[in-house]
Amino acid sequence: MFDFLFKIDNICALWCYVFVMSDLILVIIPHSIAGRLIVKSLADGFEQNGFSVDFYDEMTQNNFSEFIKDKDYKYITGYDFSPLKLKVDNKLKMPCICYFADVIESKAAGVGEDFDKYIPFLNEKDVYTFYWDKELAKQADYKNLFYMPMFVNTEVYKPMDIEKEYDIMFAGRLDTDYRLEMTIDLMKMFSNLNFAWFAIEKHYIDALSRTDEKELLKKAYKGFIDNEPDMAKEINKSKIIYTINSQGLTSLNHRTIQTVACKTLVISDFREEINMYKGDLPFYIDIQDLAEKIKYYSENKKAYEYTTDKCYQFAINNLSAKICVEKMLDRIVSCIS
Repeated sequence: MFDFLFKIDNICALWCYVFVMSDLILVIIPHSIAGRLIVKSLADGFEQNGFSVDFYDEMTQNNFSEFIKDKDYKYITGYDFSPLKLKVDNKLKMPCICYFADVIESKAAGVGEDFDKYIPFLNEKDVYTFYWDKELAKQADYKNLFYMPMFVNTEVYKPMDIEKEYDIMFAGRLDTDYRLEMTIDLMKMFSNLNFAWFAIEKHYIDALSRTDEKELLKKAYKGFIDNEPDMAKEINKSKIIYTINSQGLTSLNHRTIQTVACKTLVISDFREEINMYKGDLPFYIDIQDLAEKIKYYSENKKAYEYTTDKCYQFAINNLSAKICVEKMLDRIVSCIS
């Protein structure tokens, strides 16, 4: 159906031979807050495909060489450059699977100013790179690089029988004037609705320092979520979530997939990847358009239910961690064969 849904065809037997149920994979949990959530879904996908998972947390552990001593890993995997850096710096022989949700050629990709040092290793035959942005994947000229959109563990992100508490939710940084002013303006336009804003404390403090509407932000701020079960719960407690994509050229962010998998309505700024949903995922052009769509879906229950059901069905059929990691494994087998 889609070009990232690679078909196995005649390699089923080879797949069964290469990927054994008892294989152990090392998953690197990165410093990146967003990356930690994304990697958890990645790890869940490997578990759902029969792997045993071992975690190494870059934020809390600093004994990597001792950690991996006497362990036999089939692969090392993680977010952006994190697994590749450890492979290169420690001269590891195991193949590496990198999932990038940041631009490869940037210091945002997990290793800061040293990213240039690790780029050449993306062309090694035992390094497999999966890129979340379709256009960037087309432009990239690295060996064994494939497009793979954001995905989530649909056993965690799923509809729950929870009473709706928030009318509108935004989760993320208000670190630009555009983001901050849009959020404040929406709060003013819909003063009768209950807003929820989730962000780490330093971003909350920064946003407060840049606006005179401090009381609005204080009322909306609900703290920070650092794990998937709590994020899934808060999404389920929300009626409408709006997103503002910042990374990439054509991709939808992780929040979009989290939301549709919970059968909650998401309204996104336009990205080409929206076309995957065949017109069922609503998007906005500017704040007035966003406000009109919030009003429409708030007042039209049938339209709300139709839209959330269609997007949910697409997510569970195409963007679950189990399905997408299986496709990643298929791609790796195709390179080996």
